[in-house]
Amino acid sequence: MIPAIVVFVYLATVLYIGIFAFRKAKGREKAEDYFLASRSLGPFVFLFSLFGTNMTAFAILGSSGHAFTNGIVTFGLMASSSGLVIPLTIFLIGTRVWALGKKYGFMTPVQMFRDRWECGHIGTVIFIVQAVLLVPYIIIGIMGGGTTLNAISGGLVPYWFGGAIVAMVVMSYVFFGGMRGTAWVNTFQTILFLLFGAVALVVIGVGMGGFRSAAQALQSSPALAPLLTRERISPLYFFSYTFIPLSAIAFPHILIFCLTARKMNQFKKTVIFYPLCILAIWLPCVFLGVMANRVSDVPQIRAKQEARRVLAAQGKTMSPEARDDLREKAAGDDVILLLLQRYAPFWLAGLLGAGIMAAVMASDSQILALSTMFTEDVFAFYGGKRRFGEAVQVQTGRIFIVIITLFAYAIALRAPETIFELAIQYAFSGFAALSPLLVAALFWKGSTKWGALAVTVWTALAVIAVALFQHLVPAPAPGPPTIFWALGGTEVVSRTPGGTAVLGFMPVVPMVIVSALLMIVISRITPKPKATTLAKYF
Repeated sequence: MIPAIVVFVYLATVLYIGIFAFRKAKGREKAEDYFLASRSLGPFVFLFSLFGTNMTAFAILGSSGHAFTNGIVTFGLMASSSGLVIPLTIFLIGTRVWALGKKYGFMTPVQMFRDRWECGHIGTVIFIVQAVLLVPYIIIGIMGGGTTLNAISGGLVPYWFGGAIVAMVVMSYVFFGGMRGTAWVNTFQTILFLLFGAVALVVIGVGMGGFRSAAQALQSSPALAPLLTRERISPLYFFSYTFIPLSAIAFPHILIFCLTARKMNQFKKTVIFYPLCILAIWLPCVFLGVMANRVSDVPQIRAKQEARRVLAAQGKTMSPEARDDLREKAAGDDVILLLLQRYAPFWLAGLLGAGIMAAVMASDSQILALSTMFTEDVFAFYGGKRRFGEAVQVQTGRIFIVIITLFAYAIALRAPETIFELAIQYAFSGFAALSPLLVAALFWKGSTKWGALAVTVWTALAVIAVALFQHLVPAPAPGPPTIFWALGGTEVVSRTPGGTAVLGFMPVVPMVIVSALLMIVISRITPKPKATTLAKYF
């Protein structure tokens, strides 16, 4: 329990930071102060909080788990493309959203869309779709917290209890501290993980006998050598991942964080240092996930390796239920924690576990973003702020934080997918498909509210279709995908072991392309906003 106790001390520290932020803002129950920290974040806090809010359990546990199964290609799939696409979109879109928010007082993306396209209820539809797509991201934070405490304590802390503790801590400091507390906590957590992540890499590497020997052992094994190549991922699937980082700037919590900067020039350092931070976090996580395949003295990892071997050898003859059970046993979301438990001293394992927990708990920003959107885009828009005042608006946001956290926790207890799959297939793909909304609103005079509605409805239907398809069609055994629909000898829709393929691509590719086409076609045949409105933006 020593590592778990250290993590609990860390959680208490984080909770105190949130309460301290609340005390600093006490007596100023203003919506802009609670939800945007009065647009006053300095360059250091802005950089680390913006980066920290995007590095959740997906980046730590999800990436190492995916690398455990698929190999070093995981870094190429997400880290390399994210290091290019995310800073570029922050530079092109984030700065423009910041300027418009500063000038016109916008606090959420939907407020900007409503003003830009002169739409009311269509903005509510956009809010609903954004809110639903953001919930999976909150869920993986709770899943990551439960997984971390369970693994770091050697199973003494149950998954359900660990998830509940993390959900309560996050809910509490977001409830009290608002954006100021969330930004301070994210900054603290990002620094903590960047420091401890490097230590974990060295400690575990030395404990395993050195990375050179581990990599050479992998290379000399016919069964494991493919983990050092791109063999397990097809070229079309690999290309599909370049669309995933488009989701980052479309995430409401990222855009809302862009509104908190004190000055425009703060974006310069963010664009420069963001790729370096991605490298610092993703490289050790992916590398340790791959190297875990050479570990033979950790029973839990051996059990995962054995489950994977059985699945590869007998998966085709098994029932779908048996295959799903084996996949769950072979999942690697906790391998980096198991390595930590095996190769680090108890006291150091606790400190490093706290560092991992720091990144895992970044769901705070998503929870606050949903609260901000609800109070501004629904409560205030439909007259609540005018009738009851700003203080009630803030209290409504706090109540919403409690409700959404409890809802996400209930789903996290039953989520069947791994952290990586849940994030990629629903949260990331959905928001990538919504990215044409921002591009059209900020850079195309001819875009209309009807084009925006078409994109939003299409995104919702596409995500629902993928979810239903994967629920109704069981995932096949490792190997060739199951062809669901073919046309003229071409595989149109297939069920893969890890999800769905459309013409060989991940669903995110057709989703983004169709969204862009719908925006163009529908906007060309529908009325444009007034000239006075366009003059505000162009």
